Amino acid sequence: MKEYDLSHLRNVALVGHGGVGKTSLAEAILFDGGAVSRLGRIADGSTTLDYSADEIERKISINLAVGYCEWKGCKLNVLDSPGYLDFVGEVISALSVADCGLLVVSGHAGVEVGTEKIWNYLGEGSVPTAICVNMMDKEHADFDKTLTQMREMLSPHAVPLVIPTGAAENFHGVVDLMRMKAFLYDSSQGPKVSETNIPKELEAKAKKLREELVEAIAETNDQLLEKFLDGKPLSDEELKNGLRAAVRQRQIFPVFAVSSFQNRGIQSLLDGVVEYMPCAGEVGPIEVKKADGTAIKKEISPTSGLIAFVFKTVSEPHVGELSLFRVFSGNLESGKDVFNSKTGRSEKIGQVYLLQGRERKETARVPAGDIGAAVKLKETSTGHTLCAKEDQVIVQTIDFPDPVHSVAIAPKAKGDEEKISNGLTKLHEEDPTFIVKVNPEIHQTLIYGMGDLHLEVIVDRLKRKFGVGAELMRPLIPYRETIKSKVEKQGRYKRQSGGRGQYGDVWIKIEPLKRGSGFEFEDKVVGGAIPGKYIPAVEKGIVEAMTEGELTGCPVVDLKVTLFDGSYHAVDSSDMAFKIAGSMAFRAAVAEASPVLLEPIDEVEVEVPEEFMGAVTGDLSSKRGKILGMDSAGNSRKIRALVPGAELYKYSTSLRSLTHGRGGYKVSFSHYEEVPRELSERIISAAKESKEKQK
Repeated sequence: MKEYDLSHLRNVALVGHGGVGKTSLAEAILFDGGAVSRLGRIADGSTTLDYSADEIERKISINLAVGYCEWKGCKLNVLDSPGYLDFVGEVISALSVADCGLLVVSGHAGVEVGTEKIWNYLGEGSVPTAICVNMMDKEHADFDKTLTQMREMLSPHAVPLVIPTGAAENFHGVVDLMRMKAFLYDSSQGPKVSETNIPKELEAKAKKLREELVEAIAETNDQLLEKFLDGKPLSDEELKNGLRAAVRQRQIFPVFAVSSFQNRGIQSLLDGVVEYMPCAGEVGPIEVKKADGTAIKKEISPTSGLIAFVFKTVSEPHVGELSLFRVFSGNLESGKDVFNSKTGRSEKIGQVYLLQGRERKETARVPAGDIGAAVKLKETSTGHTLCAKEDQVIVQTIDFPDPVHSVAIAPKAKGDEEKISNGLTKLHEEDPTFIVKVNPEIHQTLIYGMGDLHLEVIVDRLKRKFGVGAELMRPLIPYRETIKSKVEKQGRYKRQSGGRGQYGDVWIKIEPLKRGSGFEFEDKVVGGAIPGKYIPAVEKGIVEAMTEGELTGCPVVDLKVTLFDGSYHAVDSSDMAFKIAGSMAFRAAVAEASPVLLEPIDEVEVEVPEEFMGAVTGDLSSKRGKILGMDSAGNSRKIRALVPGAELYKYSTSLRSLTHGRGGYKVSFSHYEEVPRELSERIISAAKESKEKQK
């Protein structure tokens, strides 16, 4: 395999809202770059990078996929990411190893919800970014309107490097504002493009935008600005170098116009990526941590020690786990031993590959700056760093968002519990935004994801990859019980059955504690009424009885038990007898101590555009929520509220509906609170009915 040095490598992440044609754009790039021989289509499931069964069936990107091609002596690694925010973890993985981002925007839909959110991720990662206005062949496509939207909603520094010649069925090419030439396509000539003079009807517009482009570049460099203000022309080389520097520093976001479906404007886009976007050697030095936690910076160099970062894991049937990595420094070679600095263990690298979607192409090594894959790394997962043992460093791991949507899952067939557990574990390794937790209190396995679609795909994959059917259901709520008054009660256990008997007698006092205090036990027995050796048994009996309350069978919390009296028998008393006596006294006392039901209360932080504030706060109030406050967050507002966990089932779906997909939220457990009386009665009644049915 041909190797490319750092200056001839571009790692480009295609990102944007769902349905804007990212995968079709990737296909056109690979086709024009000679990597594939035909232009695949989403409609017939023939694209190179949307190759999994669920992607072909749903006709959307779900997984991050990697392909590559060559353009003008440079290798372009294309990281095609999903647009639906349920799969945002794939976007974040792509950005963790990309030198630059290509934000794809629809020429007829303009800036959409996902566009804004992905733009924020690009900003947080300080990723140099170009913007590609796609679908210029669609009806109602409007480049100028979309550009205005981008400048208002994303950045005023979105600067076109090309303008389209026509739109919709009249989109025939682009005018390159750096070269001041038109590049036009003839439908009878296929993808062939001809360089020509700018059409007369676009001359004035092109001249005006060229002047704006030159001014924008000059404003990013003091020397260029001084020359510009003196009225001296800037050379092509000065403009090119100035633009490259401005793009790298995120001072300018170059804008292109294409039709990926018609394969028009792609070649000008590729020229722009090669000429103006940063190469693999320009992202460093990278910050890493040494074994002792000290942060240091490492230069990106092919001659330095190995630093390779695993940004995604894929579970392949009949192959095992495929680890996708970027080599930041050194070379990762087949057959060599490397060190996993995250686990502290060595790995033997088997065969390494370059990826072209589903296809894997064997290579002897993956050099600095490039992206590759390895199979069957036993100790390595997403976010791990592979390096030399004598120079251990850790690349900053990927900061994935916490999942916000949860459901309970169970196998459809009895006996499939182990298969479903193994399958879910593998799927978590592939997708860290998907989490599995077993809740022993409610006897359910809960799965957490970014939304309904995310978890639907997980269930589909369980069936396809691991052959186990599963059903989703509403999670049970982990209620608690507590008391509101003080009560003293006796527990006396006496059994006589021929031989040695059983005898234990205790008096206890129970009283409520402050919410969240848990459980306290105090021994106030005096005069040897109960020998000290039996006191732990009394406490143990009480603790066991607390696991199942009187109202719904939920755990009892936030109370103090004082053991103050009792009696014993010199022969018949035992630990078991006092344990039973303790549990009897506790249950009897709780029944008379005004028991009440508690429910979990979550703290919710909702971020929405100001126009949706009223609808969202009203909805939270209808869910028995208490608004804590509101804060500004850029162009949005953050609403903080306390909401019962029982009311938040499928909240991600309702929030998206309320805000047209522009709202997001985080949730964390806050505390337990008493359930309102009317609702409490319904819950208790339902629990009793369920218990009766189980008998």
